[in-house]
Amino acid sequence: MSMRIIFLGTSASVPTVERSLPAIAIRREGELILFDCGEGTQRQMIRAKIGLNRETKVLITHMHGDHVLGLPGVLQTMSLYGRTRTLNVYGPPGVKAFLEAIVETVRFRLGFQILVHEVGEGTVCEGEGYKIHAAWAEHTVPTLAYALVEDPRPGRFNPEKAASHGVPEGPLWSRLQRGLTVRLEDGRVVKPEDVLGPPRSGRKIAYISDTRPSERLLRLAENADVLIHEATFSDELAERAREDMHSTAGEAALFASKAGVRLLVLTHISARYTDPTILFQQARKVFPNVKVAEDLMSIDVPLREE
Repeated sequence: MSMRIIFLGTSASVPTVERSLPAIAIRREGELILFDCGEGTQRQMIRAKIGLNRETKVLITHMHGDHVLGLPGVLQTMSLYGRTRTLNVYGPPGVKAFLEAIVETVRFRLGFQILVHEVGEGTVCEGEGYKIHAAWAEHTVPTLAYALVEDPRPGRFNPEKAASHGVPEGPLWSRLQRGLTVRLEDGRVVKPEDVLGPPRSGRKIAYISDTRPSERLLRLAENADVLIHEATFSDELAERAREDMHSTAGEAALFASKAGVRLLVLTHISARYTDPTILFQQARKVFPNVKVAEDLMSIDVPLREE
């Protein structure tokens, strides 16, 4: 099953010529999962060709304008594009009143239903083969961090074991590979564990924006394939980061190292950094596998083999 991360907006607070405001899309087969929705997100979605009519979940981290003011535009554009599918929106307290006010006052016609879920720490939603968990971040307003965690996959299929149990090659092999029990013509039952190796972990993507590092967030991000973490400031502005309840590049890298993630992607870049090389260099001193997100950059997340 394919999974791709598309960085629609990577700036902090204000857009720049190169960077739009925060929005990150995950395409998982036919579904779209959108984390945050800064101004202009619908245009970035069109540029990225990710579609506005597919099954979609929107998860908002917090109610600061650069993370939520793009929602009205996305809703209107979806409606104008003929969307009829229900849209589920998740976020902290305040997101429901915000959307109700927009729909009431802007008065554009919606051709689909919006279901708004105000959520807190814990499992906030789930889909086919995955769950999304949340934890409270350390910011100036109530802010959530999220982790998309896939269900474990069945272990590797062993053809020799299947043959030894008398399972004929074909549809029954496929059922066993999907983790389903089969019954043979002679009445014998063969279970997946008879022919499969140990279960394999699903993929995990953590999105942490606008926060100070914390033990709570470490638990959320632990062992992620990809950690998307804010790096609003360089390490020279560590005091400013503490005052504003943000993180520096070095702090994000130290967090990634402690969490044992595979890849760190820095985002939420302050407009002061027209060249983010300094952020990359500071992070890489602490954590070697790091990227700095750019608008419309995409990352494919492969299935785990173990």
